[in-house]
Formats: sequence, C-alpha cells, structure tokens
Amino acid sequence: MLDRVLSKINDQKQTVIDLQRKMVNIPALSPNNGGEGERDKAEYLKSYLASIGLTDIKSFDAPDPRVPGGVRPNFAVIIPGQDTSRTFWSVGHMDVVPPGDASEWKTNPFELVVDGDTLYGRGVEDDQHGIVGSLLLAKALVEEKIVPPINYGILLVSDEETNNQYGINYVMENHKDFFGADDMFLVPDFGTDTSDLIDIAEKSVFWLKFTVQGQQAHASRPDDGCNSLTASAALIVALRDLYKRFDLQDPLFTPPRSTFEATKKESNVGSINILPGRDVFYMDCRVLPPYDLEDVLKTICTTNECIAKDYGVTVSCDVVQRTQAADPTHTDSDIVKRLITSIRDVYGCEAKPVGVSCFTVSCGLRKAGFSTAAWSTFNDSPHKPNEHSSIALILKDAAVMARVLFK
Repeated sequence: MLDRVLSKINDQKQTVIDLQRKMVNIPALSPNNGGEGERDKAEYLKSYLASIGLTDIKSFDAPDPRVPGGVRPNFAVIIPGQDTSRTFWSVGHMDVVPPGDASEWKTNPFELVVDGDTLYGRGVEDDQHGIVGSLLLAKALVEEKIVPPINYGILLVSDEETNNQYGINYVMENHKDFFGADDMFLVPDFGTDTSDLIDIAEKSVFWLKFTVQGQQAHASRPDDGCNSLTASAALIVALRDLYKRFDLQDPLFTPPRSTFEATKKESNVGSINILPGRDVFYMDCRVLPPYDLEDVLKTICTTNECIAKDYGVTVSCDVVQRTQAADPTHTDSDIVKRLITSIRDVYGCEAKPVGVSCFTVSCGLRKAGFSTAAWSTFNDSPHKPNEHSSIALILKDAAVMARVLFK
C-alpha cells in the first residue's frame, strides 16, 4: 500500500504547481498586517478537499470582528484508518506575512512564477510548502482507495504569523476534546535545506517596551533637566546582568542559553542641542523553557527601580509579546522516532531533535499536552523577498509524511 501511495505522490508535480498558484493569488494577511484574514484561502482549500472527495470538514472558527465575515477560519478533515482510535495530524497555517519592500522582489509576490523546479511567491514556503505536502498525501490515499493503518488528519489554522490567538491557541482552548490523547502531530513549518533537524522544543518569547521619562532641557544647561538617554543607556547595560541571573545551558538549542538583547530604539529629540526628556527602547528575550517569564519580569522590574533611583527618572515596562514555552516533546516519542526513520528512508540523512528560538503552532499543541514535532525541508526563504520553494522537495516531504503514517 505504501508503495502505491509513494508512486502517486511522485506523479503530482502539476498538482503542486496548481495548488501553489491558487494560494499565492490569495493574500491571506492578518488584520494586524493590514489584511482581511484567511477566509478566502480557507474557502479555496475546503473546495479543493471536496473536489478530491473529502467533504466531512470540522470547523473551529474564531470570532474576530476586524475581518469580513467576523471569523478567522480553522478547520480539520480526517481520512479514517484501520485503527480509528488514533490520528496522525499534519498541521499547517494559512496566513502569510506581507511582501515587504516591493523593490526587493524580482516578481509579483502574489503571482506564482515557475522557474524549473523553483516556485516564487509570498507563502510558497511558509507555509504552503507544508500544506501542499499534506494535501498530496490525502489525494494519494483517496485516489488509490487506501485505508491507512491509523487515521490521517489535516488541521489548517489561521493567525500563526501574529501570535496564534485566533488560530491554534483558540482551537486548543475551545476544541481540544476533538483530538485524541494518543494522537501525534507534525508541523511542517520548520526546517533546513539539509532535512536533518526536527524541532521538539522552543524557547519562551518575551518582547518588552521600556519608557524612560526624565526632563527635557537645553543641552548646554543639563542641570535644568534630566537626561533620559543617559538613563536608558545605563538601563540597557544593567539589563545585561539577566545573562548571569538566568544562566542555564541546554545543548538542545542554538545558542544553548537564554538571550536578552536590546533591539529597537524610538526617536527622541530632533536636534543635537536638546537634552531628551523621554526615551523609548525595546528588548527581545528568548528564554529557556525551565524559566518562568514572571520571574524574568520581576528581575527586570527590580533593575528598573534601581536605575530610576540612581538617575532621577521614571521607568515603565510594557509587555509587547509574551509566550511561555511548553515542555519539550520527548526525543523517544512515537512522532520523533517515526520521523527520524522516515527522513532517513527518503533523504538518506540522520535527523536529530533540536530546540529553536522561534515559534510555530507546535507551542500551542505542546501546551495542550500533545506529542508534536516540527519538520520540513526549507530553503530558508520565509519572510524574505523572493520567497521560493522546490517542487521536488515538496514531493519528497510528502513522501516522508506518508512513511510516518504507514510505519
């Protein structure tokens, strides 16, 4: 049975192109990114599933009054297996990021361009590479009339690019019981061009905005004011002590430590001879899973208080984004072991479990207690101009999914 499925997948080059072309033409942008959401893309994907005979679709739409129709779509479809008590899920996200600077693109980002094996367009890799692969496997099972050993499920969600509130987090908070405790999940939304890394853990993500308020004055008479920029500089240096306070090392991650870096800086005054009264900067923290972000925040607040006292300013700290990491997926879990074997069979390499410093929908699934791994073969073009994907790699990744299902 597996050989028939693999042969069917390998013959689907034109299907890859057709699916990618249609999805690229639908800019599924979050309202946070100036778009109207994922509704049109979801309707197309539902119609495609119906066209191959999969009409029993379960919807988990999340209310969002900012978009046409008032909801952000999330939905699932299951192909029953011989053992219907367990499902292997492929989980993809329908939203994409904006194209960015149009001058950096060689093509129209929302029109597919095919150049030999390479496909160009916004979303072709992140996350349509994984979506197409999961659809190819479903199409092969249906057309070959094959009942897999266990259920095969596809779960497609919204809002991954803007923090998952209306996507996987909503599904897990409101519809977790739809999924079985022994189900296993693959998120084909992380990877390298060598195919050999499997994401089983993420660091927590903490974005913070610091506002330092002093007193504006003429720069020639600094005693008449209070220099907020000097206090900001001292605060940035003092916050480097977070590296000493939260100093655990975990070789699963690269880098193996938590990171605490000052990043964005807002403009303060418009002239060199003005002492700035207000200064604003941001910090990006990627924190190893054992640490509670509340403890990190308490330490930061203590540092803020010390700087405020020493420099005669006030310091406020606002949370821009806060996502506590879930417990890692075990390296000996069924999904990880199946993936390692299947990747070896298709790509001839030994894949290893790793932790990452960015988030996929895996975090929401792990927080809900599900065994989850993120893997695919990427060209490292997501979010970049001229995003591109390989037809051959999509076909091979679909073959990996098939082997995971049948092992």
